[in-house]
Amino acid sequence: MGERNHKLNEVAIAVNQARDCASIVDNHMSVLTPGGMIQVRWDERSNATAMGQLPFFAEFLETPELFERWVQQCPLHYSSGNAPAVRDVLGTWMLSILDGHRRYAHIASLRGDAVAPEILGMKKIIGDESLRRALAHIAPAPNARHNDEQRARQQAQVERAEQWMSQALLESVEHALDTPWILDCDATIKTLYGHQSGAEVSYNPHKPGRPSHTVHTYWISNLRMVLYAQVQSGKSHSAGHSLPGLKKSICGLLPEQRPRLVRGDCAFGNEGVMCELEEIEQHYLFKLKQTANVKRLIERQWQQSEWCDVGQGWQACEDSLKLTGWSQARRVIVMRRAIKGELLVETPGAKRRGRKSAKGKDQGSQQGLIFVDKNEPAKIWEYAVLVTNSSYGIEHMGQLYRDRADCENGFDELKNQWGVRPESRLNFCFTGQVCPDETGCSINRSLPRHAEPATARCEALGTM
Repeated sequence: MGERNHKLNEVAIAVNQARDCASIVDNHMSVLTPGGMIQVRWDERSNATAMGQLPFFAEFLETPELFERWVQQCPLHYSSGNAPAVRDVLGTWMLSILDGHRRYAHIASLRGDAVAPEILGMKKIIGDESLRRALAHIAPAPNARHNDEQRARQQAQVERAEQWMSQALLESVEHALDTPWILDCDATIKTLYGHQSGAEVSYNPHKPGRPSHTVHTYWISNLRMVLYAQVQSGKSHSAGHSLPGLKKSICGLLPEQRPRLVRGDCAFGNEGVMCELEEIEQHYLFKLKQTANVKRLIERQWQQSEWCDVGQGWQACEDSLKLTGWSQARRVIVMRRAIKGELLVETPGAKRRGRKSAKGKDQGSQQGLIFVDKNEPAKIWEYAVLVTNSSYGIEHMGQLYRDRADCENGFDELKNQWGVRPESRLNFCFTGQVCPDETGCSINRSLPRHAEPATARCEALGTM
């Protein structure tokens, strides 16, 4: 009756420990990595490595030989026998990105991990200075003291580095392009601190007055996978600077792999971008800025009764419009939605003359408040105007453009989870090169399990 209070003898304790150890050993699994076959087992009672999920990521890299091809095609060549191996350089680079490092000096935290280098088939973790010199050798910066021959060699090396990274990035996403898909183009601002190449003070909504880089990114819609990206100076944030990379990413694909639609915000809804896409027969969907002629179109369409429901409270009608500076008339979709609820509108009002403050300064204008009650007959609308050359039905246009907002979640992942950081970039001023962080983020995605949603979306909308 008192078995629970009875203390176990040494034999029983030894038997229980052996049983626990046997259960742990039986739960191990074999994972094929670039460093060979690795035995992985779960042990909740101890911490073996800070990067416990690395073997499974390495297995994904090993199965299609993504990491092996990336190493073999790298345009980094050393002539010294004491130089580190290319695999050690690229492996340290990738492990630093995966571990969330923000500075080169943080690489020293990897030196005590003997498991991670073995998984990737590396001999050692190199130092931060060696990695910095290696990246400078991959994409060397021009020097004013170089002669014409040296500049030609430098430019040729930069072109090889750009081709190497672009090919590696394309190989990581090419299987997702076999199904109908949509391309989202947008730019994000990366605030910089310190003295960095290309850092310029321009539009910066998060830190006004701080220098920044602009990352022009082209996404595979709904998969949050990067097709191509370019890092440019802080003042190169307009759609005109994004257009060359957009055309390059589209024209570099096979005709059957090209996107069914290119989406962008109002920055892309201009004559230059639309003409370039029409020349390569690429369908697009952009938002128009609220210019005077666009507002006249809204006034003309407002009284019509041909508005149709496009979901989530929005109504839409279509028309053709040719703005000043446009080479031809284009199809536009006017969308509107009534704002419900009790609202308060603040107006600047008229200035109060003759009244001065205690310091002798004018008190300025007096604010005016307009109370809008939902029970009153007055309505307040929000509206938008889209331009497209596609043949999708008007009932699909609203949802098509609303889905574009998902690319902002991709930027959040790159910045806050993967980190678009300056220390892990090539010399963008002369290469226009993609961020390695974005390359690693895209290679990390398992393509087969992401390809199905894009197929379902495009089949539901029909084909053009």
